[in-house]
Amino acid sequence: MQVRPKRSFVGSRQPSRPTVVPRTVGSGFAAVAVAACVGIAAVAMPARAQPLETAANIDPARYAGLWYEVARLPNATQARCVADTTSTFTLRSAHYFDVGMRCQRADGTEESDLGIARIRNPATNAKMEIRFLPLALAWWPFAWSDYWVLDVAPDYAYAMAGSPARDTLWILSRRRDLDPAVYERLVAKARALGFDVGKLIRSSSATG
Repeated sequence: MQVRPKRSFVGSRQPSRPTVVPRTVGSGFAAVAVAACVGIAAVAMPARAQPLETAANIDPARYAGLWYEVARLPNATQARCVADTTSTFTLRSAHYFDVGMRCQRADGTEESDLGIARIRNPATNAKMEIRFLPLALAWWPFAWSDYWVLDVAPDYAYAMAGSPARDTLWILSRRRDLDPAVYERLVAKARALGFDVGKLIRSSSATG
């Protein structure tokens, strides 16, 4: 009986198998995820970390005059003021005011300070700097403090000013009192801008 040699598959053609590529997250999904994270971060950013928005435009001549303080955040300049706080802005040139601040101390005596305010952005006149130190110390870097007008009535009957650091804030009125609805609106706006309105001090003349 004839024995047939075994058939060898060495070198013979094997059926090809499809190459399996590991499945990975597509770049499109990654881009969406990154965009979502950026969006969440923007929403979560605290208001005080965002740029402070000012009033659109201030007329220096109309801003000048006597202002009654309705409320303020505590600050060193007015540390001894307990009642009847006023500030008078007198326009001395296109971009400068003389500022006079008066208030009553706890012992009944009056305190008064004289200062200067200068407009830093003539485009809107809303950003000013103010100082109450003597002229000899005006060169000191910390002599000037930011004073930005954040809101003002169309007829300049009331205003709100503060600093981009959110550490100073004043709510002002041309009269000793201010309509409660207007006051609440200004407080709500200050809160939305990142100010700690829980620390506001109401003026005794404004509360009666």
